[in-house]
Amino acid sequence: MATSPEKRIANWNVGYNTTRIKEVLDEKRPDMLAHVSSVFPDLYAMETEVKQCIDGEGVSIIQYPFYLCFGREVWSLQRKGVSGESLAVEVATLVAKWVARGLDQTVLEKVRTDVFNVSAPTP
Repeated sequence: MATSPEKRIANWNVGYNTTRIKEVLDEKRPDMLAHVSSVFPDLYAMETEVKQCIDGEGVSIIQYPFYLCFGREVWSLQRKGVSGESLAVEVATLVAKWVARGLDQTVLEKVRTDVFNVSAPTP
C-alpha cells in the first residue's frame, strides 16, 4: 500500500530534525574521532609508499590522484580482511579497471607488488 503524503512528510521531518541530528553526532563524535585517529596514520603511510613507488616510474603528477585511488581501493580490501588468492583476484580486477581508465598496467602492478605485497592471481 502506498504511503500517504502526510505520513511521508512526517517521516521526513523526523529524519531531518537538526536538533536530534546534532545530539546523535555529538554522541558519536568521540568514537568517530578515535576511529579516524587510528586509521589516518596508516592511510598516510600507504599513500606515501604509493607516491614513492610511482615517483620512479615517470608518472605525470596529474595522474597521481588516480594511482592513489587505486592504492586506497587495495588498502581497503586488505583492511576488510580480504587476503590470499581472493585478494589477488580482486586486485587484478582493480588493475583492469584502472587500465581501462587510462593508467599504466606496469605501474599498477608495481604498486600492487611493492606496496601491498600482492602477487598476480594464479591462472
